Amino acid sequence: MSRLDRDSSRVKAIITRVELALNGISKSDLKPLDAEIQPQDLSTPVTSGTSHGSGEYFSRVGVGNPAKSYYMVLDTGSDVNWLQCQPCSDCYQQADPIFNPTASSSYAQYLVNYGDGSFTMGDFVTETLSFGSSGTVNKVALGCGHDNEGLFVGAAGLLGLGGGPLSLTSQLKASSFSYCLVNRDSTGSSTLDFNSGLVSDAVIAPLLRSNKIDTFYYVGLTGLSVGGRLLSIPQSVFQMDDSGNGGIIVDCGTAITRLQSQAYNSLRDAFVSMTQNLKPTGGVALFDTCYDLSGQTSVKVPTVSFHFSEGKSWNLPAANYLIPVDSDGTYCFAFAPTTSSLSIIGNVQQQGTRVSFDLANNRVGFSSNKC
Repeated sequence: MSRLDRDSSRVKAIITRVELALNGISKSDLKPLDAEIQPQDLSTPVTSGTSHGSGEYFSRVGVGNPAKSYYMVLDTGSDVNWLQCQPCSDCYQQADPIFNPTASSSYAQYLVNYGDGSFTMGDFVTETLSFGSSGTVNKVALGCGHDNEGLFVGAAGLLGLGGGPLSLTSQLKASSFSYCLVNRDSTGSSTLDFNSGLVSDAVIAPLLRSNKIDTFYYVGLTGLSVGGRLLSIPQSVFQMDDSGNGGIIVDCGTAITRLQSQAYNSLRDAFVSMTQNLKPTGGVALFDTCYDLSGQTSVKVPTVSFHFSEGKSWNLPAANYLIPVDSDGTYCFAFAPTTSSLSIIGNVQQQGTRVSFDLANNRVGFSSNKC
């Protein structure tokens, strides 16, 4: 399964989870331990997983005492933290040695499916996690997976950064957290920070939560613009209604931003109308708007912007919405439509931006060029 195919499957899984939650099926019987964890400022590196054959973003986290470091996938759309453990009946290839939990204390079994055929199954344990030189946290509940299948290539497991009680952010009692995703092809690193607060020049938007499902981070989007022209899209397209339908979430595990069809069509048509100078070509995979830029050293395209309340706008760099899809010079407009009422801001659009979640004050901040 290609990275884009997996991305489409992930989106379907997110939509299904929301639909189930709206019908009263969302809660897990698993609960975190009543550990006395005190909030502290923590920071750990974030890198692209491309060099490991993965389309995800990895964080480097120490597990155990003494700590051994592991690459863990960042995922704001999940709550369960887990890593592959010995003995392993079925494990995928990872960059680090598989964790041996001989000193951990099991207290519950778990099974997590990710909607694309990937899953992990094992026992919950409590462990010490280390975040670089910034600090350690004891008694963090995480899954110890003995049977893991799917496309988690390279990473040892996953950090669930969602809003549910089992997530890492909830267990750390974090008042805020932020991350900056480097360019997918970069060998450099940025950071995942807890309790660091908003960057001073951040574009601030309302952080909204659903009373039906606590995992996802909804943002108060009011509109989109192309080339400085605000599109005629009703604000209701981006809003969550009283029953929990609709809205738009920020998700670092989804690659390509999905927009409700009406919004996508308006955005695409405006972009196409302002790029008449570019040579169009056939669509690729989930992209229906692509261009042949072979032989071009630079092109000018209109700026795509997200708009929030109080006149705030987040302007995307061109590299975050016109992306190469092959080695022949084909570039595609990196948005896709969804028939669901739920929209998702994916990690391609987030590259190079520090995304900060001020959980204490229900705000999201977008700070460009802060990796």
